[in-house]
Amino acid sequence: MTYAPIFDREPRNLFIPALGGFYERIAQPMAWSVFRLAIGGMLAIEGWAKITAPFAQIGFVENIGFYPGWLWSPLLAAVQFFGGIMIALGLFTRPAALANGVMLAITLFYHFAHPYGDAFLTQAGIDALKAGGDLFTQPAMARLADGGAKFLHQAQGKAEQASLFWTGGAFMFAAFGGGYLSLDRLLFKKQF
Repeated sequence: MTYAPIFDREPRNLFIPALGGFYERIAQPMAWSVFRLAIGGMLAIEGWAKITAPFAQIGFVENIGFYPGWLWSPLLAAVQFFGGIMIALGLFTRPAALANGVMLAITLFYHFAHPYGDAFLTQAGIDALKAGGDLFTQPAMARLADGGAKFLHQAQGKAEQASLFWTGGAFMFAAFGGGYLSLDRLLFKKQF
């Protein structure tokens, strides 16, 4: 198999060859770093609630088969929060991204295996909603007119798409590392 670099840096392959240096020295390292900051930053932000209440997910992790929950819940919190910070900084990027990628892949599987359901309301609930007049705003009544089926379908799709995006982003950094503007490269001069 022939080696093919991830980023094509051959000026002769560009429509405007003079931009080759700009792409190589500025655009690609900056884009990689901004995306790394976004992935790591969002993981840390989402992990903050878990790190402030590390045992809050015991029931959830045991429900999906990870026992004992008292071990896995704080571990999940640490991986997401501290791993997110490490990815954002580009420090120990590959191991932090691999751990988060595995966690996010489990989340993605969970969203596919346990959809939100078909509706919030039964037919009796829809009838009560229609009779409730001033209890609901018009936008709420419109959104729940079908029992919430369309709303739940949209929420399910967004959960699956968001999980797929974050899982892919984490695994991408696990595969390719933190990039040129990372602490791994600046401090260690090597990558994992």
